[in-house]
Amino acid sequence: MSFGRERAENGRFASALYVFIALALVSFSALFFASHSVMIDAKNLGLSMFSGVRLGIHTVSSTVGQTFLAIQELSTLRREYAELLARVTRYEQLERTAAEIRQENTRLRELLGFSQEMRYQHIPAQIIGRDPGNLFSAFVINKGTRAGVAVNMPVIAFHNGVQGLVGRVVNAGAFESFVLPIYDSSGFVSARFAESRHEGIAEGQGASEFPLVMRFIPRRARDEINIGDMVISSGMGGTFPAGINIGRVSRVNYKSHELSMEVELYTTIDFSRLEYVFVIKPAGEIDG
Repeated sequence: MSFGRERAENGRFASALYVFIALALVSFSALFFASHSVMIDAKNLGLSMFSGVRLGIHTVSSTVGQTFLAIQELSTLRREYAELLARVTRYEQLERTAAEIRQENTRLRELLGFSQEMRYQHIPAQIIGRDPGNLFSAFVINKGTRAGVAVNMPVIAFHNGVQGLVGRVVNAGAFESFVLPIYDSSGFVSARFAESRHEGIAEGQGASEFPLVMRFIPRRARDEINIGDMVISSGMGGTFPAGINIGRVSRVNYKSHELSMEVELYTTIDFSRLEYVFVIKPAGEIDG
């Protein structure tokens, strides 16, 4: 009995001790918060939380708005850049067109001057077609029988102010004609040296890049022929009038055991840039 009563008294003492400790902690906490003036204001706490949410929403909306404006501005800048680029391109095209027109007018004035000074009856024509595969040497001009062009009429042109032989008409239609140039392998021209007056036959090698070859030149002409000498048409055979420039000597081929010699010529006319030609009429030279 005494042992049981003692355990009960110990239990009540422990409970009282726990309650005392709890009350002491509560009192100490109250005194601590009171001494540091710490008060929780629910209203201020709510306002602070709402302000944070509002700031976050404002930041997000502002970022989205600025991004949208940046995308819109970028689109506008791209459109304006494309418009400016197109405008610059048009201006460049207009400038190129104007430059080409000026160059064309200059060439036409030069050709008009040459045409007025020519001593041959002639038909001016423009080259309108070439063989892109270079299988055939002939090219097309924009004048035919309606303009008075006929087969075997000689064709000349001007290069750097110098008159030169181009070839002859080999086919004439009503409005177009084919011209066989002198560099064609089937073309032959009776030729002579402008200074020494020695004669020979000039023939092509099939392409404008290759020199002409003048054959059957007398051996005795060896000491009278020099690099750069001009070769002209002799007028023999009746196809080409006399005195038309063919080309200049670029190489002399001489072999002591042969009865004749030959030379290579670079043509007076630059066929790679040839645009306009003159077809010589059969009437030949004009008096005066």
